[in-house]
Amino acid sequence: MHGLEPVVNALPGEPVPYYLASGEGLRYECDGQLWTVIARGADTGGLFDAAFILGPRGAESPFHSLPSHQRSYFVVEGSAQFWLSGQSRILVPGDSIHVPEGAPVAYWMLSHMTKILFYSAPSGALDALTESRRTVDRHVYSTAGTGDLYLPGSATLHDLPRVTAEDTWDDTLPAANQGYFLRSRGGDRLGWPDSLNAYAARGRTTGGRYFAVNTLAAPQPYIIRHFHQQHTENFLCLTGRIWLWVNGKELLLTAGDFLHAPAGTVHSFAIAAHNTQMLGLLTSDVFEPFFDVTGVPTDQFVHTEGLIDPSVVMRGIQGTPDLDLVVVGGPPERVRATGL
Repeated sequence: MHGLEPVVNALPGEPVPYYLASGEGLRYECDGQLWTVIARGADTGGLFDAAFILGPRGAESPFHSLPSHQRSYFVVEGSAQFWLSGQSRILVPGDSIHVPEGAPVAYWMLSHMTKILFYSAPSGALDALTESRRTVDRHVYSTAGTGDLYLPGSATLHDLPRVTAEDTWDDTLPAANQGYFLRSRGGDRLGWPDSLNAYAARGRTTGGRYFAVNTLAAPQPYIIRHFHQQHTENFLCLTGRIWLWVNGKELLLTAGDFLHAPAGTVHSFAIAAHNTQMLGLLTSDVFEPFFDVTGVPTDQFVHTEGLIDPSVVMRGIQGTPDLDLVVVGGPPERVRATGL
């Protein structure tokens, strides 16, 4: 456990807590697309890289593969067509695609201001970008489409056909580590009190490197203060408002804001708006059983307000001692903007 306050609106260059407001990070323009790097190996202890890719209609990436990186792409805004494993889908906000080592992937943006979250483990996929290119000051891509094409480091190009997109439901996770598409709110779903957690990726689908949970929730107070000894937790607000308490400092996350909490960071969160959506990215997958033992399996795609007894969560925690969860106290008290 440590007491470091989060670094605000800057990449720290070491694995400590940090917060980035939407649009902040290291920005590079590549072939008309703006890459905003929000995590590097230096910031995550080598666990992962992450960046937002913002581009206009027609911006694209050719087929390429990485030999030693597991990747996920989450569409945050706009729409894009992706190709993977001889298949293609048109993805909209909330949809995602998950790419194993060595699998060729390509994309083409279909609307202006399309925004995609790129997540890759282990780190290193963005080194060629951050070490050899100059940053830009702007927070939107240039209308002139400046910069050369960027492909993640050690990428191999492939000459593959771009097949027609299929309109397929894609709401289940594969049984093993393979490429797959997933529609918004698909995946394994578990109910919490006034909220629902949907796995977008599990350890079995990422080679144990990370898992991803999309939480849809109603307003609710802070949870217990706790920290993790073995894994890193990342919070991305997709919609709504999330209060985060991080080593004694309160931060408000709205759409596009990101917080990195490495192992040892004492934290808690509260939901502050109806139908808030939060994407949790956790590396490695050691904490995955927490959501299974504290939730109730459901086939629904949204939560039912007031349906699940909050004691379900506590019973799951108390009955499962090996969750990499160290409780240090009750919920913190809201001290900022208490009237909102």
